[in-house]
Order: sequence, then structure tokens, then C-alpha cells
Amino acid sequence: MSFESNVKLTIALANPDLDAEEQEREARNLLREIKDLDVESAELVAVTEIPEGAKSVGGFLLGVLQAEVSLANFKKLLGFLGDRLGNKTIELEVEANGKKLKVKASSQEELNAAIEQAQKFIAGN
Repeated sequence: MSFESNVKLTIALANPDLDAEEQEREARNLLREIKDLDVESAELVAVTEIPEGAKSVGGFLLGVLQAEVSLANFKKLLGFLGDRLGNKTIELEVEANGKKLKVKASSQEELNAAIEQAQKFIAGN
């Protein structure tokens, strides 16, 4: 029997044109949409340690959420993110098998490249 670990993603939305309330609303909307997909869990990132340059609102990091998904549904979630966040600036951190990959994207082309990189990372290539 093979053991398949889940993949953890941390998604940070970075839109300097939005104020704190608008960024929080955007993150909560994205979170609600991700929860509608077949994910193990999805939530806003609670403030435990505030990274340098990050802002928090109501005990959560502003514009940052996490999702955990099975390997089987990882590609589906990445496809959703590509469609939904194509022209937005985001930071994506992927964690699987004890390894982490962090990528940034600010255009559809960069996001597509980041998604391809994440898929190769998970596949072990």
C-alpha cells in the first residue's frame, strides 16, 4: 500500500492598489471558492509570527490563506488558481514530502510558469 501525502499551499495575494479591507475581502472570497473545490482544508493564515512587511487584520495575515489538498486534486487546484489569479500578483508556497517551493508571479505567463514549476516539484522532477 502506498502512502500519498497531501500538498500544502500558502497563497499570498499582493495588490498594492487595494486597502486592507479590500484585500481581506478578496482573500475571503478566494477562500470560499477554494473550499468549494475538493480540498482537505482551507483557511486564512492566523497570526502567530508576522513576517517582515506583512500586515494583519483581526488575527489573520492580510491576504494570506492556506489550503491542503491531496496529490490527486493538486493539479485541479492549480488550474483553478491559474484561471482565477492570472493577472494578479501572488506568492505561492508549495510544501510536500518535507520540501518547500516558493514562487512569485505577477502576470498570467509568470503564473503559468510557477504552476508548471510547482507540478514538476511535486512530481519530483
